[in-house]
Amino acid sequence: MSARPPVALTIAGSDAGGGAGIQADLKTFAALGVYGMSAITAITVQNTVGVRDALVLEPGLVAAQIDAVLEDIGCDAAKTGMLGTAEVVTAVAGRLAHHGVGKVVVDPVMVAKSGDRLLDEDARAAVVERLLPVARIVTPNLPEAEALLGRTIAPGEMADAARELCALGAGAAVVKGGHAGGKRSTDVLYDAATDTLTSFSAPRIDTSSTHGTGCTFASAIAAFLARGRRLEAAVGWAKRFVTEAIRRGLPLGAGHGPTDHIGAGRLFD
Repeated sequence: MSARPPVALTIAGSDAGGGAGIQADLKTFAALGVYGMSAITAITVQNTVGVRDALVLEPGLVAAQIDAVLEDIGCDAAKTGMLGTAEVVTAVAGRLAHHGVGKVVVDPVMVAKSGDRLLDEDARAAVVERLLPVARIVTPNLPEAEALLGRTIAPGEMADAARELCALGAGAAVVKGGHAGGKRSTDVLYDAATDTLTSFSAPRIDTSSTHGTGCTFASAIAAFLARGRRLEAAVGWAKRFVTEAIRRGLPLGAGHGPTDHIGAGRLFD
């Protein structure tokens, strides 16, 4: 019998186009040698161009999925993505706390790459009040960080924003600079546990294949945490992984195409 593999759980919505959400998370886990499990929160009707429709599942059904896999298999890390409503956010936070999952990566998904909203206003408040306190790390881009903090954030204020997110309850925060412009994309990590700031920078890649990059980055962090990496190292490796996935972007669809998770995983063979 083979040795037990590292195990990670993604709690997120399904993307029919396969570039983001549950599909991107599971591809990332597999590419990085982690056994992936899923609790689906929503079914989205989308492709590279946009979201046509979405159905958020009942909170009880989402909670039941989490219970089923954690009671039987357990997990070494968990990642949340699209949650949709305050009721689902509350249910997810409650089950993660109940099962004592310590390595929780919260990707506060609010808007799809196409601009379609994926989180209602009540749910945003629930993320702050219920989900951040169970998060080992939260991974917002600049617009998401602004929504969570209720203020505008200049690129030079990313470190302050990361500290403020930790003051709201998260164990750590990495504010992503993909929306900041410039020749390089820089993310800023603040870890409240060690009171340390770290920046991660990579060349900005001129491509339209960026669908699901937030999901991919967060699930890569979860995968490396599941493999036993320290948080700073997990974020750094995840930055390398998502950058390579973007560089290898797949020419699919008429809009924002998907990244190449499997190809990027070859960096870590």
